[in-house]
Amino acid sequence: MECRERLEQYLREHGVPFKVMTHSAAYTMPEVAAALHVPGKQVAKVVMVKADGKIVMLVIPTAYRLDFAQVRALLGVKKVSLAKEKEFADLFPDCATGAMPPFGNLYGVPVYVDQALAEEENIVFRVGTHQHTMKLAYADFARLAQPTVGRFAEHL
Repeated sequence: MECRERLEQYLREHGVPFKVMTHSAAYTMPEVAAALHVPGKQVAKVVMVKADGKIVMLVIPTAYRLDFAQVRALLGVKKVSLAKEKEFADLFPDCATGAMPPFGNLYGVPVYVDQALAEEENIVFRVGTHQHTMKLAYADFARLAQPTVGRFAEHL
């Protein structure tokens, strides 16, 4: 089962309304926001990091960047670095590299969301490809993914 199908099934099983959108191939989240004409603050960017050697999923608005000092403090670790694709690709076998949805819970990966994204009514994110995104209420995402919310990113 592909990522999008898996996520759609999961959301239906939990009674969560969602909208799947198709667009031309977009490899960066600002390109996704532009292709869909959606404000960047609603577009969720997944950033994979290694925190003291463990893979962690961070989810931030597209127009933000990580503050590594705040990430270390939130996670309670000494060392944080961006994970290389080869270090996490096997965790998401049904997703194109770099197109993972923010539902790390479905893949056994802890999820952390920046407070700025948590304040949005709806979020938009990739669903396994560079041509498909999904929109759903942040509250539904939070209920299912059960992310830890904190401040660890800053607006560009």
